[in-house]
Amino acid sequence: MAVSDTGSDVQLRQLEAGLGDHPGDEEPEEATMTLVEHLEELRGRLLKMLIAIVVGSIIGFVFWQPILNFLLTPLPKVANELPGQGHLLIQKEIGEAFVIALKLAIAAGIALASPVVMYQVWAFIAPGLTRKEKKHAVPFMLLGGGLFLTGLAVGFITLRYPITWLLGFGSQNFTLLLDANSYFTFVAYFLLAFGIVFELPLVLTFLSVAGIVNSRVLRAKRKYILFGLWALSCFITPGADPYSPVIIAVSLTILFELSVLLMRIIGR
Repeated sequence: MAVSDTGSDVQLRQLEAGLGDHPGDEEPEEATMTLVEHLEELRGRLLKMLIAIVVGSIIGFVFWQPILNFLLTPLPKVANELPGQGHLLIQKEIGEAFVIALKLAIAAGIALASPVVMYQVWAFIAPGLTRKEKKHAVPFMLLGGGLFLTGLAVGFITLRYPITWLLGFGSQNFTLLLDANSYFTFVAYFLLAFGIVFELPLVLTFLSVAGIVNSRVLRAKRKYILFGLWALSCFITPGADPYSPVIIAVSLTILFELSVLLMRIIGR
């Protein structure tokens, strides 16, 4: 009887050992890296990001003229009648046109390299995240990138309204020399404002995951929040035309409702 019990114990231990060694039960433990190894890995990934941006910038410089023409499309036809022998833009210094082409190329390079940059950032921080954090991180990154690109697209479509209004304001009293640097600075700030505003669902959803806010509170305070968003839309757009604030206010309303929906889904 004792021999039988001993044999059963041996079989039980063998069975437990076999289950514990099953490759699908646990994730393999990763080796701990030293601070120097972390810094070396960071340097390598930063170098890869820089190479991707440089390659993208070279491609952008090759096609800087089509990029320039695309960014000039929001200019109305009245801009063709501005002084300067029919030119839309002027340059004040020698080499300014080259500097502007270089800036456009770098901006295009950053845009083209953004998938590589996001992957390198993710590959660097992923080993330090738990399985639950990884589960939320990837959708958050995709959502943030998609919302930012959507904001840029909506901003570009809206851009012609403030430009038309500003070019026509005071035209009977002032002569405008449309400077290339000031024009592209205005375009950059305008598009950036729309891109940041469209991150509202990402911010609210992150606050919901962190337990700071919840959809029930937002629904209860909906009318006050929407009033604040509509008031804010009048100040975050560079132009003084009546169309841009309305467009961005409607966008904020849709984004707010989308945020509440996402928070309810995550809460469930």
